[in-house]
Amino acid sequence: MNESETAMETRLALVEDSPLYRRSLDAVLSLEIGFRMTSSFPSPVPLLEAAREAREGGHPCPWDLVLMDIEMPSMTGIDATRKLKEIFADVCVVMLTVFEQPSSILEAICAGADGYLLKKTPPATLIAQLHDIVAGGSPMTPEVARTVMVLLRDARVSPAGAAASGTASGSEIQLSERELEVLRGLANGLGYKQVADRMHLSVDTVRTYVRRLYRKLQVHNIGEAVQRAVRSGLI
Repeated sequence: MNESETAMETRLALVEDSPLYRRSLDAVLSLEIGFRMTSSFPSPVPLLEAAREAREGGHPCPWDLVLMDIEMPSMTGIDATRKLKEIFADVCVVMLTVFEQPSSILEAICAGADGYLLKKTPPATLIAQLHDIVAGGSPMTPEVARTVMVLLRDARVSPAGAAASGTASGSEIQLSERELEVLRGLANGLGYKQVADRMHLSVDTVRTYVRRLYRKLQVHNIGEAVQRAVRSGLI
């Protein structure tokens, strides 16, 4: 492998207390071009120690993407995500779990998770979703995305409440039909390629629409975009 190929690799860390699942996922990802599993931890404690050591030494985060289990003996993945984001705010964290409870999903997103995938996700879909997050997306399986939509719609603020909280109303946010279609697709758990295929666009064009959405909605990831759009009555 030449230096340019190595430079383009996404450095992964896996935090998972099951040795069997760690080995299984490592085997799957080791075959995928563009990903390199650099660290594998049985609990969040050594991950956080390594992150603090890097920060104190003036070094960048050792990983580009962290795959985080939720339920672990020493510390939950949700608490670990919150602590890791305090050390390196820009590192991407994807929850990889068996839990589909709305409370777990909402708590993980509030902790700063950039994506939420279920362990039962087929390997090909999982890899596609991980490629999406590297490209700037926030992957969620369709089941998780639907749960998030329900949670947000249940918590939708009134126009008066939105004004009081500083949230722009739908009339103040001007999205094109194409932008809305992309946003609806992502909100329903589709990956960039699936949205592109559905809309007969290239993946790069979908990414351009996503960047516009982020700018217009003043957000940084799909989870925030969906929340802003739902509360503003756009979707």
